[in-house]
Amino acid sequence: MPDRSQMRHNADRRRPTYETFSPVISKFELTAEALAMCTNPRDPHIVVAMSGGVDSSVAALLLKRAGYRVSAVFMKNWNDTDADGRCRWEDDVEDVLSVCESLDIPVNTVDLSQAYRDSVFDEFIGEYRRGRTPNPDILCNREIKFKAFLQHALGTGGDIIATGHYAKSDFANGARALCKGTDRGKDQSYFLYAIDQSALARVVFPVGGLCKGDVRRIAQEAGLTTHAKKDSTGICFIGEKRFRRFVSNYLQAGPGDIRGTDGVILGRHEGAAYYTLGQREGLGVGGVRGSSDGPWFVVGKDVESNELIAAQGHNHPLLMSTRLVADTLSWVSGSPPPAPSKSTAKTRYRQPDQDCTIVRVDGDTLEAEFEQPQRAVTPGQSIVFYDGDRCLGGGIIDRTS
Repeated sequence: MPDRSQMRHNADRRRPTYETFSPVISKFELTAEALAMCTNPRDPHIVVAMSGGVDSSVAALLLKRAGYRVSAVFMKNWNDTDADGRCRWEDDVEDVLSVCESLDIPVNTVDLSQAYRDSVFDEFIGEYRRGRTPNPDILCNREIKFKAFLQHALGTGGDIIATGHYAKSDFANGARALCKGTDRGKDQSYFLYAIDQSALARVVFPVGGLCKGDVRRIAQEAGLTTHAKKDSTGICFIGEKRFRRFVSNYLQAGPGDIRGTDGVILGRHEGAAYYTLGQREGLGVGGVRGSSDGPWFVVGKDVESNELIAAQGHNHPLLMSTRLVADTLSWVSGSPPPAPSKSTAKTRYRQPDQDCTIVRVDGDTLEAEFEQPQRAVTPGQSIVFYDGDRCLGGGIIDRTS
């Protein structure tokens, strides 16, 4: 990593020191349970996972302003370059350096790219080969941020880690709980359900009690360079590349037939593994004799025969299901809720909570039933259960009915 003397500065700009910032909207303080995990509760050392975005920037700011001993680490998880030969992390690390200089906190990098490739990327590609649609953000949180990075932070003198996630943690009934963030439009508890008790004990979410607009306003008044930075979207290792073009480097998936539910060939696709249930874009089906002009959707696929099944209708019956089986279970409290039991659940991020029943839990497998039919519940994605604001845990969807 370049040292601060290598950073580009605007000589005419005068940034305020952190002491001159106006009061924050919500002061963040460590709980007694968090302080109890520290080697010296009077001087806790908090290591912030800095991504170069506004959320982790403000997380560091709030902790610094509260008077804690704060350091930052930038995780380098991917090494491939873009078409212009530049790594995406190079821009992010410059933003991290700028923010850390403004806040007067030390910063280092840790290269976790091999761990990321082994435990996240390889699993991502493997799931696509099996015809499923994985969620690498959940894998990254479980294996990298709250395992590999946490171990690094603790091994280098940290007591607790902090991230910019929109979530909250609580301590009740003798266990640590993961809860939804205040900003329901940005709540990220769905991506964090696989965190276990030992990791949750060592993490704090300073922006979890704030709304996104407040976070940007705090960063702007503080003069942080990330205050207007666009939120990252999509899959981190793909970036701005076309998804199929990138994944085709790792999958051997060629063109195949698109068939209707009656078996009639409707067209050709670029590789069944690239498509997901409910997908409309990229099918290129139209002008089918005897059919309306309405859009076509993927309602089924078979990667072994390399065929897609398509049908018209956003809520076609083949896209709707009321029951599912999930495996690879993770429970935040360490144990599953009793079955049968009522709950709410999401089968994708930002989906409104859906009423359901956890019908049975058998080891690492569960069955759940929804009160209302759900659209495009996709194997490889996660179902995450809630009791009000509290995230109970979840698992990876295996099949539906």
